Amino acid sequence: MWVVTDLLHRRKTAETRSEFGVLGVIRRIDTPSVLFFLGILLAVASLQTAGQLRDLAGVLDTSIGTTTEPGIYLVGGIIGLLSAIVDNVPLVAAAMGMYDMVPGTFFAQDDFFWKYLAFTAGTGGSVLIIGSAAGVAVMGLERIPFGWYLKRISFLALLGYFAGIAVYAIQRWIIFG
Repeated sequence: MWVVTDLLHRRKTAETRSEFGVLGVIRRIDTPSVLFFLGILLAVASLQTAGQLRDLAGVLDTSIGTTTEPGIYLVGGIIGLLSAIVDNVPLVAAAMGMYDMVPGTFFAQDDFFWKYLAFTAGTGGSVLIIGSAAGVAVMGLERIPFGWYLKRISFLALLGYFAGIAVYAIQRWIIFG
């Protein structure tokens, strides 16, 4: 890739080549954000390896119940709200470690739970600015303080989150009765 990039920009000025070359791109990488997400992924992997995620799934199953659709809505909603604290990608990876994709259940691959979880984890991350990669990036680029977002945006995002869950449930009820 480095050679191809250098060949594409070989006729440009030295300043342009240094800006668009591989070294110029590497200089612009937001290293703290990359390390932040790497840390989150390592933490989730260590929790999964230690068996903590399976224990959490067991606690959710015994306290809420995941054998019925209302239980699935509640568990998915809780996991979605957790995505306001932890980025949704490692959170969904953690959920994959928590629940086996058993055919014939809510947890089968491409079944209701995983579609609902993708929705809740994706939208729940907006409740706090640190809950999504885009939020962390905009914090760094636009200097948006966490407190400002919490005071002015978080409540609106939470309302939108619960409204989205309601619409999701209504659509499922209309389609599947």
